[in-house]
Amino acid sequence: QVQLVESGGGSVQAGGSLRLSCTASGYTGLMAWFRQAPGKEREGVAAISARGELTTYADSVKGRFTISRDSAKNTVYLDMNSLKPEDASMYYCAAAYGGGWFSTLSETRYLDWGQGNQVTVSS
Repeated sequence: QVQLVESGGGSVQAGGSLRLSCTASGYTGLMAWFRQAPGKEREGVAAISARGELTTYADSVKGRFTISRDSAKNTVYLDMNSLKPEDASMYYCAAAYGGGWFSTLSETRYLDWGQGNQVTVSS
């Protein structure tokens, strides 16, 4: 089992920026960020391949969010810019089960999850 420890998040005004970090113990594969707001389904936000050469984003965050990773630190980041009130949610990082670049924003690909970090965006 992969242990994922998240940090970052918090409260920001609309238009502001935040960075989320997720450190994975002993894991270097496909990783992603998801979010889930109260009463809504979990949504895949961004994913990054093992070596960081491939990334994908939900349409709702394209051009505003950037996923990246530092392999030396086993850490994945989510830089969130131009935040909107609708971005407010609990954000989770996740580590995939198995290799391959497919269904990267589907939660069914992911076996291990971080504890979640709350992001609040005020208008």
